[in-house]
Amino acid sequence: MGNIVLAATSTTSKSSFNPTTLILIVVVIAGFYMLMIRPQRRRAQQAQQKQNAVQPGVRVRTTAGMYATVVDVDGDDVVLEVAPGIEVRYMKRAIMDVVSAPEDTEETMADSAEDADDEPAETEDDDWTKVDSDGVAESGTKKD
Repeated sequence: MGNIVLAATSTTSKSSFNPTTLILIVVVIAGFYMLMIRPQRRRAQQAQQKQNAVQPGVRVRTTAGMYATVVDVDGDDVVLEVAPGIEVRYMKRAIMDVVSAPEDTEETMADSAEDADDEPAETEDDDWTKVDSDGVAESGTKKD
């Protein structure tokens, strides 16, 4: 008799549907979407906008960590100047971040030129001091 009762209880539990299980599954899927997929899509969209907004004169940082200035934009490629006179071709998607806009670059260069003019010129001093490798200082007068 005990076997019959056990069989009857197991068949009734399999046939009944628990709606809280379905609600729990939906909540887990929604949480996964909100925490993982949505922020990743937002970051990808922002990166795409930055890459499309690249124009000549902008300072950028590549995914490899190299800083350069955009010289030319050619479809999906950009020509970057990594040093004076040295240009390399990269794919647009290799640009990780825009460091400064072209207006900022021109202002920065103008400010640095003004700062260079503001610095006092070095005066020729006839007195000199020489420090040896052992830390002994010698002084003297410049001879012409």
